Amino acid sequence: MVRVLIVDDHPVVREGLRGMLESDPAITVAGEAGSGEEAVARASALAPDVVLMDLRMPGGDGVNATTRILAARPETRVIVLTTYETDQDIVRAVEAGAAGYLLKDTSRADLIAAIAAAARGETVLSPSVATKLVTRLRAPAATALSRRETEVLALVARGLTNAEIGRALFISETTVKTHLLRVFAKLDVSDRTAAVTTALARGLM
Repeated sequence: MVRVLIVDDHPVVREGLRGMLESDPAITVAGEAGSGEEAVARASALAPDVVLMDLRMPGGDGVNATTRILAARPETRVIVLTTYETDQDIVRAVEAGAAGYLLKDTSRADLIAAIAAAARGETVLSPSVATKLVTRLRAPAATALSRRETEVLALVARGLTNAEIGRALFISETTVKTHLLRVFAKLDVSDRTAAVTTALARGLM
């Protein structure tokens, strides 16, 4: 029996999802939440196997709630269920640790199959979402770094420390470190010098 927490700010959507899911004998709806903050609290109290997470809600968005839920209970599987499929939304959700990303036009059968697959530890993506991710991964390296990541790396090239970069960009030193870690991952390097050298070689700076 897979225990599911439904998270959506629209009561009618939650009611519809509950009806769909409870028609399957292998699924039980453990509870519902109408905001990101409530989702975090309910996930902690109910310990569901799978969370169906709306993306955009008042009181904290679904990505933030996903991050907090997985930080407290890494074994929980979160499936984003949304009407939005922009590249930014998809990447943010995946980076937060979501096990799946489905659109709200997903059929009942596909939704139930996705919940079962996520509970088994598999990743589940709507076909259009999978296509967007593959396209992004195949994109030229020149588009890999965000504007802020490029700014941070440019200051690294000038010899500034993380603290100095933070003051220059009006962000915390921790945020600087986070940007650098993402740069290292995107460029497949392990230190600041290699990041600068690789970025210069690829024409990113």
